[in-house]
Amino acid sequence: MNLKLTYCSMAVHDHDKALAFYRDVLGFEVRSDVEFEGMRWVSVGPPSQPDVQIVLEPPGADPGVSRDDRKAIADLMAKGLLSRLVFATDDCDATFERVQAAGAEVMQEPMDQPYGVRDCGFRDPSGNMLRFAQSRSE
Repeated sequence: MNLKLTYCSMAVHDHDKALAFYRDVLGFEVRSDVEFEGMRWVSVGPPSQPDVQIVLEPPGADPGVSRDDRKAIADLMAKGLLSRLVFATDDCDATFERVQAAGAEVMQEPMDQPYGVRDCGFRDPSGNMLRFAQSRSE
């Protein structure tokens, strides 16, 4: 069996702020931007991985989600507990400087981890946790 990741979803509060972050700060390509029934989905991805899409979607985009559940999702997002993405980078310190300079909330400055990477962490404009890891063998 040959499985490949094609897309993953991440809830965002404000698509324009998320798009500015993922496109303008991280350098991702916009793959699609779709509106349907008053909601918006924007897919982005790194130029080096044209087959991978991160779909930035409204919190609780499923029509069956109750108002209380949407509130719970928003609360978890605000704490950075709902979604997490980890990106590989060839220069953790330079990535940290670029993302920090753009005003992203720092969760962790670059540090060497005992499991063989140097990594750092941020929250995106919606509070989702993003980590950037560099293999120490590089």
